[in-house]
Amino acid sequence: MIRISKRLELPPYLQWLIRASSIIFALIIMSVFLLALGHNPIKVYSAMVTGSFGTFFRFRKTIELMIPLSITALGILVAFKMKFWNIGAEGQILMGAFAATFFALKFAYLPRPLLLILMAIGGSLIGGLWALIPAFFKVKYATNETLFTLMLNYIAIKWIIYLQYGPWKDPQQAGFPKIPDFSVNATLPTLGGIHVGWLILIALVIIAHIVMNKTKFGFEIAVIGESKNTAKYAGMSVNKVILSTLFISGALGGLVGMMQTSGVHGTLSTSITGGIGYTAIIVTWLAHVKVHLIPVIGLLFAVLIQGAFFIQTAFQIPHSVADILQGMILFSALGSEFFINYRLHLVKNRRAKRVVK
Repeated sequence: MIRISKRLELPPYLQWLIRASSIIFALIIMSVFLLALGHNPIKVYSAMVTGSFGTFFRFRKTIELMIPLSITALGILVAFKMKFWNIGAEGQILMGAFAATFFALKFAYLPRPLLLILMAIGGSLIGGLWALIPAFFKVKYATNETLFTLMLNYIAIKWIIYLQYGPWKDPQQAGFPKIPDFSVNATLPTLGGIHVGWLILIALVIIAHIVMNKTKFGFEIAVIGESKNTAKYAGMSVNKVILSTLFISGALGGLVGMMQTSGVHGTLSTSITGGIGYTAIIVTWLAHVKVHLIPVIGLLFAVLIQGAFFIQTAFQIPHSVADILQGMILFSALGSEFFINYRLHLVKNRRAKRVVK
């Protein structure tokens, strides 16, 4: 028989050793799968790294994936820290992109710096307001925020499709309906060959670390996440903090929407997210809701995704194989948390032995 008991505490180095072992375990299992497909796992893994960093073009694509993943994960982190399960980042990104596109199309004549600032403010504001909808119903009627935020994603998608096929359809586009491309004034400038979003990411990580660890607001978020009753007893305005936190969470998603339309795609469509909002949830979870780990995990996932595109061509491996690898890593990481918090004991079933005798 197996008995499970709660661990009192594990040293940090042992915790990370268990987590690293879980990733290695996932790679070993995936290697067996690749062997079954007739591929050398070592060559495939090395090709994924080459496909992510082998040339400047590949490196740029990897960083362009890391930026939205990490910023979206920061937004999810502040909500998760409060135990508010925001699954609506996809919708918040799209609504932020919608607001940014409005300014890009209607005010293209403005100077570039002013237009980009308006796009960033508009995207962040609408993304934040979109996240406030489930937050309001949560504090007012105790609704389930997981389902609420998830369902809002589909409303946002349908809204963008409506704009693409309706009011914002490019009249000069003869084929598949699309929204007009942005003017030069509405595109993010580059620095070092990559759009300036990487500078924004660095600034946001520093700010988030300070806010979450050094300010009263960050302390209130942590206390509410542990116990709302304790927060109320301490005199904290719980509902106000929840609403403020979700606005920030959605605003970061909206900012990502602006950056994706302005810095990467140059127009608005439902494909600008590419599943970033969902993948960022995994990034946040694997980072253990710690700000400084978000860019590291974000980069690793960007390598995984970008590398998958490369091996798809180099080895004729379906892109779904990368999704399987992501799933293996996630499940292994979740399993590692069990072994960090609990321990297994093998217990001899003496009663069964007595019955046999």
